[in-house]
Amino acid sequence: MAKECLIFSVTILAFISAVCSIDDKCSACNAIAEELERGLMKERPRNHLDMRHRLDSKGQREGKVIDYRVSELRVVELLDGLCDKMQDYTLEKVDSETQVWIKVHNWDILKINKQVAKAYAKDISSFCGRLLEETEDELSELIKKGTVKVGDVNKVLCEDLSKYCRQTSAGYGDDNDVDGEL
Repeated sequence: MAKECLIFSVTILAFISAVCSIDDKCSACNAIAEELERGLMKERPRNHLDMRHRLDSKGQREGKVIDYRVSELRVVELLDGLCDKMQDYTLEKVDSETQVWIKVHNWDILKINKQVAKAYAKDISSFCGRLLEETEDELSELIKKGTVKVGDVNKVLCEDLSKYCRQTSAGYGDDNDVDGEL
């Protein structure tokens, strides 16, 4: 019984440390929003989706044609693999107090320890998974409605939906989670 309690306690502590592994959730959310915005910018114009695959008794195709911009397919293409792309990010120290998430194009020329950098990459990737799990339904609907546009992703994802970044009276603040971490 004591062994089971110990295992349970260790499991809970591991889960809590994984959830809290990202200190500046606003900065991490902004990096994720930046990657989603890249996906929006790379989108090419697409034809409508023809869902008329059945023939009626007169030989006419029946079904509907869906605008790609409001389709579930577009949402899946934008969000699928987003968190995998976050494994190309790591935390870089700007000065003694400031750290920013950067996209790494070549892991071999990094100035910081590669193992530490890869650990940060795993952290932001798992944070991305949790963020999408929390906001996916609302984010999907906003993408389909056309509310999520290039230049507005940070506000929609990080301020409106997840609330990891809050707007201050002086403009956009870098407020952290309620815990006041970092």
